[in-house]
Amino acid sequence: MKILLTVESYWPSRGGCQEVVRQLAWRLARRGHDVTVSTSADPARGEGAIDGVRVVGFEISGNEVSGYRGDTQAYVNWVREHRADVILNYSAQVWPTDLLLPVLPELEARKVLVPCGYSMLRVPRYRDYYARLPALLRGYDRLVHLSDVYRDAEFARAHALSHTVVIPNGCGADEFDPVPSIDIRRRLGIAPGAFLVLHVGSHTALKGHGDCLRIFRGAQLRDAHLLLVGNDVPGGCGGRCRARAWLANWSPSDRLRRSRVTVADLDREAIVAAHHAADLFLFPSNVECSPLVLFEAAATRTPFLATDVGNVAEIARWTGGGEVLPTTYETSGLAHVDVAAGAARLRALWRDQAGRERMGQAAHAAWRARFTWETIVADYERLFFDLVEAPA
Repeated sequence: MKILLTVESYWPSRGGCQEVVRQLAWRLARRGHDVTVSTSADPARGEGAIDGVRVVGFEISGNEVSGYRGDTQAYVNWVREHRADVILNYSAQVWPTDLLLPVLPELEARKVLVPCGYSMLRVPRYRDYYARLPALLRGYDRLVHLSDVYRDAEFARAHALSHTVVIPNGCGADEFDPVPSIDIRRRLGIAPGAFLVLHVGSHTALKGHGDCLRIFRGAQLRDAHLLLVGNDVPGGCGGRCRARAWLANWSPSDRLRRSRVTVADLDREAIVAAHHAADLFLFPSNVECSPLVLFEAAATRTPFLATDVGNVAEIARWTGGGEVLPTTYETSGLAHVDVAAGAARLRALWRDQAGRERMGQAAHAAWRARFTWETIVADYERLFFDLVEAPA
């Protein structure tokens, strides 16, 4: 098949959408398909093939609501001329998807959208966008939801959009099964016996880094280490996080308990090693759709505590490997953790080694059965074949 995947940003840019599309792209290419990714231009990437996948960048930014910058017609014309068998748009509210919505009936390819949760659904300036969206979504052959309970699935049901299927996120057995070659504790100066609490997320100021630190310090653990892993983002919280970590490490009470905080930007191999080394994954994020990091925790038998964002509660049920922390919400939909309750639950799990081990084993078994990329990509491939082979 000739497959076109569209996504706002792609490797080497890092983030959940980028990682999902990267996994889909190179694994589908390895299965013998002709795969192209259309995305934003990135000087750090250049153009050409990456892992057998053709990557085409466009100097375009924005979306239907904020407005577009760049030669948008060139992109639409290019998609028309590409003549793919299947087009998969990854995420709504981004230019690669929004620009194609009005022309979907003109495209001969089978068309699939992964909405990724409609994060702006409750934001007032997006009201008109979402009022028009149901009619436009009927131009797709299939809507792929990462969950059956999150807002994109609810939106589909509310508007009688029945051409839906659930294909969850996950992570690769080929990446997480091997024993890491990196001793991440030694590399980062983390004591061998320290209770390691891990958070992984870009410093967007929406991943809950500040609350993570407050929960960790509020739990008053002894011989414990918090590792905050993430890349800096313009206008994000990276600088604040490093300053907060420095202050925590110089606090007399924290030093007395031998409690430390490290903020690091790690490469992928080191991130996988950190997941394997961690005792608990703490993720009080403000907004998510279906966070990959929780499947990565499951793959490494690491129990998690997380806010009730996206389909976190569903992942906790699917895997048995985590707990949802008490969460409140702004009218915009942004979530906020109850820090005191989070600290109490972290302290309780710190004391309960047997409980953590049960959660970790249950999560790993569930991940192995259902949430590996090897299984998930096969589900996407089967969907694509079904669409292409169906009568027009």
